[in-house]
Amino acid sequence: MKAIALNLQETSNRLRQYLELTKPRVISLIVFCAVIGMFLAVPGMVPWRVLCAATLGIALVAGSAAAVNCLIEQKIDALMARTRGRPLPRGEVNSLETLLFSGVVGGIGLSLLYAMVNPFTMWLTLATFVGYAVIYTVFLKPNTSQNIVIGGASGAMPPVLGWAAVTGEAPGEAWLLFLIIFVWTPPHFWSLALYRTKEYAAAGIPMLPVTHGAEYTRRHVFLYTIGLTLITLVPFAIGMCGWFYLISAAILDAIFLGYAWLVWREYTDDVARKTFRWSILYLSLLFAALLIDHYLPV
Repeated sequence: MKAIALNLQETSNRLRQYLELTKPRVISLIVFCAVIGMFLAVPGMVPWRVLCAATLGIALVAGSAAAVNCLIEQKIDALMARTRGRPLPRGEVNSLETLLFSGVVGGIGLSLLYAMVNPFTMWLTLATFVGYAVIYTVFLKPNTSQNIVIGGASGAMPPVLGWAAVTGEAPGEAWLLFLIIFVWTPPHFWSLALYRTKEYAAAGIPMLPVTHGAEYTRRHVFLYTIGLTLITLVPFAIGMCGWFYLISAAILDAIFLGYAWLVWREYTDDVARKTFRWSILYLSLLFAALLIDHYLPV
């Protein structure tokens, strides 16, 4: 019995290590935005078969991309306090295991999307995988201070993937949701980079506060947040959403603008940390407001 218990414990630990490679907290927000995109694409209920298959498929491919990111950045992760506890820097899994795990998980996810959703969604998801795991991780992040701005395109794709999963198309409304996340990404990540600047510098990552300084970055956090505020009003302006969304967005934007103003004019690391945390909650609540408004009676 003791041997069985030890084997179960070892298996549990192994599964946990593989799960950590997928960055589950990040993936949860990605999947959430994709699911919202599915529901906004139709007036009624999303077919259960498509909802389940698309959600699982997108989650698996996103997890695969995260594992590739961990594989490529393992030496960098070992230098940063925020990431040195990941399985690869700690030696809990090796590079070959990570590569095989990523390939199997990603392959299953893409196959599921192709067979049970539609080929268009599969190809869009594959392009998103390449955009994040290869273009962003290999080329953009280590070479340009605009890594987050350009690479944010991959992170902004989930609602487009969700919309395409249900309709087989990616209309303007889906790309508007993409644009919201795209413009949200820089102030989100730059808030983190501001209080982690020394770590990024030590790891040789040219994040904006490393290359252009804290004051320049703080100003751009505020400017991008203004841009985000304006873009979040567009769904109401084009009739995509109603008053519930508008009021919710206005409140959420006001809070985000308040944090961004403090980052710019009254900076402390604690303010930047709170801004980063709020940005995550902000996006979740904004997309939740989109969903609730979508099903409110007209």
